[in-house]
Amino acid sequence: MKPNNSLLNRVFHFYYDGFRNMSGWGRRVWVIILIKLFIIIVILKIFFFQDFLYKNWHNDKERSEHVLDQLTNSSDNYDR
Repeated sequence: MKPNNSLLNRVFHFYYDGFRNMSGWGRRVWVIILIKLFIIIVILKIFFFQDFLYKNWHNDKERSEHVLDQLTNSSDNYDR
């Protein structure tokens, strides 16, 4: 039986072996990186990047009109 030597398989085993043989210090660093990514993606999105358009307008037509209005009127404010 011939082993599967596809590029995807070789890349997977490269990272799998690297993480499996990683030292304790390296694993701690990866835990810190994953915690930071969780904070950035989940916590900041919930509290700071709320969906403004879906809260204030009820359908796609109203949302698109607001976006178009903001894009066309915002250039007038910067020309002065």
